[in-house]
Amino acid sequence: MSNAPYVPPKVWKNEAVGGQFASINRPVAGPTHDKTLPKGKHPLQLYSLATPNGIKVTILLEELLALGHTEAEYDAWLIRINEGDQFSSGFVDINPNSKIPALVDYSAEPPIRVFESGSILLYLAEKFGRFLPTDPAGRTETLNWLFWQMGAAPYLGGGFGHFYVYAPEKMEYPINRFTMEAKRQLDVLDRRLSESKYLAGDEYTIADIAVWSWYGQVILGGLYSAAEFLAVHEYTHVQRWAHEIAKRPAVVRGTRVNRTWGDEATQVPERHDATDLD
Repeated sequence: MSNAPYVPPKVWKNEAVGGQFASINRPVAGPTHDKTLPKGKHPLQLYSLATPNGIKVTILLEELLALGHTEAEYDAWLIRINEGDQFSSGFVDINPNSKIPALVDYSAEPPIRVFESGSILLYLAEKFGRFLPTDPAGRTETLNWLFWQMGAAPYLGGGFGHFYVYAPEKMEYPINRFTMEAKRQLDVLDRRLSESKYLAGDEYTIADIAVWSWYGQVILGGLYSAAEFLAVHEYTHVQRWAHEIAKRPAVVRGTRVNRTWGDEATQVPERHDATDLD
C-alpha cells in the first residue's frame, strides 16, 4: 500500500476498500434480491441479529415477559448481515434503511412496522406501559439518555470499533481520534451514574437497556475486546451499573437470542417460544 498522502478526488467513486464488510457495503439503498420474510405464530415478529442494537429489543421483550406480559411473546428470526439478508425485498419493506433490528406488530390492523432500535424500544415501552416513566420529568430524562445513546453509539461502533477491530489495517489517527471520544462518552456515563442508580434515576428503563447493550458490553469486555485498551477499570460507577444489569435474568436470556457465535450454549439463532431458551 502506498505511503503517499491521500488526496480526495473531485468526485468520489465507489472502489473496494477491503475490510470485513467490504462484500456487503454499497453506496445505494434498496433490495438486492427478492425474498419473503418468514412469519411465525406470535403477533410480534422480530428480524434481527444479536449485535448491540439487536439485543436491545430481545432484552426488553424478555423483561416484559418476565413481568407477565404474555402479549409480548415473539418470534425472532435470524438476519445474517454478513450474508446480506438485510437487503432482501421483504426486509427492505420493513426497514428501507436495511439495518437490524426490525419489528412488525400484527396485533394492529393494518400491521405496524417499526425500525431503528430506539424507536422499537419506545414503541414497546408505550405499548405495554413498562420501562418508561409516565411522569414528565422521568419520561424526559429516560428519552434524554435513549437519544444520547442513539447519537453517541455510531462513534463507538462505526468509529472506534471499526478502526480498532474491523479496518483492513491499523491506522493511528482514527484509532486515537475515536478512542478519545469513546473514553469521553464513558466519562459522561460515569459522572451520571455517580449520582444516580440508573440513567434516568432510581428506575430501570429502556435507556439503561439501550446504553448497556453498547457501553455495558464494552465495560464487561465482550465488545471489541477493548476493556484493557480503554482502561475501563477507571469508570467505577459504570462498572457497578454494567455488572448489576448483566445479572438480570431477562438480560441473560435476551443476549442469547439471534446469537450465532461464542459458546454454543449461549447461542439461540431463532426464538419462537420461551422454551427455546431453556
